[in-house]
Amino acid sequence: MEDISVITAVHHPLRRRMFDYLLLFGASQVTALSRALDSQVGSISHHLRMLERAGVVERVEDPTGDKRTSWWRVARRGLTWSADDFADSPADALLAREAQRQGIRLQFERLQRWHRHRHDADYADYDGYSTDSTAWASPAELQDLSMRLLATIRDWQESIDVRDGQDRTPVFLFAHAFPSEP
Repeated sequence: MEDISVITAVHHPLRRRMFDYLLLFGASQVTALSRALDSQVGSISHHLRMLERAGVVERVEDPTGDKRTSWWRVARRGLTWSADDFADSPADALLAREAQRQGIRLQFERLQRWHRHRHDADYADYDGYSTDSTAWASPAELQDLSMRLLATIRDWQESIDVRDGQDRTPVFLFAHAFPSEP
């Protein structure tokens, strides 16, 4: 189970963008993050320290050896959690539900942005996809599905060599599986 401080740290909108940027581009300098995310250097530095306290990012040596610059990378690849993990603490459960709402908003905002821009020249070769299904599952089987999907996604991510010269664009993947009525 994730600590609530980790969940609330990552689910701040700017911190989530910073986490995603570092996942995609690897170790980066604060000023590069600032430019890429159109945010002030001081704000980026503050939010990096918040993510560092939560154990989500870490400082790294400047690859050029310059001690005057601040470089950061992700300390972990992702989070898997449920708001239900915090049922024993009403305060943490409230924070977890808000982080969950923020995460869902982010997911659907990204999906809407894709649909608005999917015919732009930058995405001409990308189809995107949508899939859904309905099945029967026990709580343990639903947990098993979650773990299998996570393993598949991580295997797929690790199979891609971003240095092979192919043109790529960042892609966002999200999946939800939950009890439902037909």
